[in-house]
Amino acid sequence: MPTPAPILATLTAAPTPGAAMHALVARLFPLGRSLTGPGVRETLAVLREYLPGLRVHEVPSGTPALDWTVPAEWIIRDAWVKNAAGERLIDFRQHNLHVLQYSTPVHGWFSRAELDEHLFSLPEQPELIPYRTSYYQPNWGFCLSHRQREQLQDEYYEVCIDSTLDEAGSLTYGELVLPGASEEEVLLSCHCCHPSLANDNLSGLAVAVFLAQELARQPRRYTYRFVFGPGTIGAIVWLSRHRDTVGHIRHGLVLTLLGGPGGFTYKQSRRATAEVDRTAALVLRDFGSPYAVRPWLPYGYDERQYCSPGFNLPVGCLSRTPFGEFTEYHTSADNLEFVRPEQLAESLRLAEALCTALERNYTYRNLSPYGEPQLGRRGLYKGVGGGQEGADWQMALLWLLNLSDGSRSLLDVAEQSGLALPLLHRAASALEGVGLLQPL
Repeated sequence: MPTPAPILATLTAAPTPGAAMHALVARLFPLGRSLTGPGVRETLAVLREYLPGLRVHEVPSGTPALDWTVPAEWIIRDAWVKNAAGERLIDFRQHNLHVLQYSTPVHGWFSRAELDEHLFSLPEQPELIPYRTSYYQPNWGFCLSHRQREQLQDEYYEVCIDSTLDEAGSLTYGELVLPGASEEEVLLSCHCCHPSLANDNLSGLAVAVFLAQELARQPRRYTYRFVFGPGTIGAIVWLSRHRDTVGHIRHGLVLTLLGGPGGFTYKQSRRATAEVDRTAALVLRDFGSPYAVRPWLPYGYDERQYCSPGFNLPVGCLSRTPFGEFTEYHTSADNLEFVRPEQLAESLRLAEALCTALERNYTYRNLSPYGEPQLGRRGLYKGVGGGQEGADWQMALLWLLNLSDGSRSLLDVAEQSGLALPLLHRAASALEGVGLLQPL
């Protein structure tokens, strides 16, 4: 029977996951995010449309958080540099990277030399606007292309940064919890503080949102906790408010830089051999894309907060090309053209595969451990001996039966056998189905 036209039209019009994620990135791109302020709230409001269970938390400025204090809330309304004719030569309304993040308010006339002390550009990338911040040191400034900077030849300029540092403000972060059969948790964290940087910030948000949607549709062994907060101070604030419950976190990932080109990079947790570290290495091994596994380094994204020695949580970092290793990093070239739908979709598939592997990493006991059980009469062994048909399947069955002594997980079997985790999971399910394996 032919498919009815309305249904076919709906299916045809449905965007692919990559296109849908890219559309989310495009929607979030112009919002003026920072450590604090309306842009973060607007961003989380958009995410709540995709994740209705997302809870938004406000933490007042001045609140102690571990060794830190929640900063004043930064609100930026407008900023510009004008010439004597009143023309805006640098205009925050044209690109929100033009203002040094957390600039203090200023308005007045400045000589070219005075203004130059507050300008930031990239001589080696003269067409690009850099992204620069001054979160914890009072300052003001403008970021602009070096070409534009070289064109500022007038003697005086009028400068205005219409901003507020509100000591009565707050820091905003979002949190989504997907309960599972166990109270043990998988933490997924990404930062939401960079304005108009598509890969460094928004790609991680998009992958996290669509991963949460997928996990919400499935039965879950673990509880999944998604945290969306400003970099560094957001993770520190979250940890300060969860010191008594972080012991539930069994695995964790920081998701970032997942929309640009290049292979995948997994940075190990401080523990280096945590289950999430080992699982990520195996999933990447079998995923079919170029990848690298890098050792722990106490520098980077929020994994360094989660892995600080007092917490020492098993949290790694998943990205594509790491920060600082692509020329578009922290510049206006990290835009919607740099982030591609197919790259987002591949990153989502990898994140899903990693969560699936964590979910399925059970430990089994062989219920017929004395000698090799007869698999042929149970329909699990090939009928004619001597050939190599289905060799991986047969080896998966044999490895599982031999190593399932109640002390080794599927992850252990995968590492020792060299076989893929999905294959071992299917084989374990088959052996359990005929009464040869028992999950513990």
